[in-house]
Amino acid sequence: MSEFVTFDEIKAAEKRIAGVAVRTPLYRVERARLRTAKIPEPAFDLYIKAESEQPIGSFKLRGAYNMVSQLSPYALKRGVITYSSGNHAQGVAYAARALGAKAVIVMPSNAPEVKKAATRALGAEIVEVGPASSERRLKAEELVAKHGYAMIPPYDAPEIVAGQGTCGLEIVEQLPDVDLILAPVSGGGLLSGVATGVKLAAEHGLAKPTVQVWGVEPELAADAKESFYTKTLVEWPAEKTTRTIGDGLRTQSMGVLNFSHVIKYVDGILSVTEDEIFAALRMVLAATKLVAEPSGAVTLAAALFHAHELPKANKVAVILSGGNLEPSLRERLEAELATEQPA
Repeated sequence: MSEFVTFDEIKAAEKRIAGVAVRTPLYRVERARLRTAKIPEPAFDLYIKAESEQPIGSFKLRGAYNMVSQLSPYALKRGVITYSSGNHAQGVAYAARALGAKAVIVMPSNAPEVKKAATRALGAEIVEVGPASSERRLKAEELVAKHGYAMIPPYDAPEIVAGQGTCGLEIVEQLPDVDLILAPVSGGGLLSGVATGVKLAAEHGLAKPTVQVWGVEPELAADAKESFYTKTLVEWPAEKTTRTIGDGLRTQSMGVLNFSHVIKYVDGILSVTEDEIFAALRMVLAATKLVAEPSGAVTLAAALFHAHELPKANKVAVILSGGNLEPSLRERLEAELATEQPA
């Protein structure tokens, strides 16, 4: 495998995951629905790539299955392990169950209960540690050394990048004249994969040569933004990144492989506030039939509230990376919406 993931590797991943991961829809957000929900209309046509409609409710199935399915029969027999706050956990558990392997998932104690329950329901064994992303990685490495499990990292592996890259290929196939694509970023698996897939597709004449890919993350966990603009991979302490409601975006640093791809292929990264994330969550419930978790709503927040920081575009696609929303948070959001409706 080359230093950078290739177009052929992403196309191979596309074939490998077909029939397991879903080719998710790209929905256009109707302006009339935005007006009805009292949301300011953007100057561009807005599209949502609904990765919430994957079997596990998240894009993570793409990379997880692409990697697990390439393991040898011996490795599958020993079992697989990963460390995750929830969505990658479900992706690995789903892939392992499909391929007949044991799955062990190291999760933070503060992971949403809905994600823990879903991971257990897929047959995985959960090992809980503290809230720091470094804690769960170290625990997983300890268990690999003890039991010989195959490690399926959440983002820092070429197989993961290639699998997530299939999401980018789908977007440019579904909307060939898209100008701008926004992807959430934390460890960098999705952003690095999507940007690589989109930019290589453009080189092959399968997307506009001017298409741009930007990352979005919470201001409270903006290590990727700092890394991108300083061109130095930085790490934020867990006590900072765990402040955000976006539980899937609390990773303390991008992966090394992901960072190199981001520097090569990504056009920019911006951050959004917690209030903007909540507003985007309400917008999804009010103006669409989709459900977004906080980590999946950051791209909508960027499109709605930070258009002045983004390049001018006629068509913008935002990746709704996951829809595993805590029931209690959904109830709160729906109650807020109800109080905003006219009597």
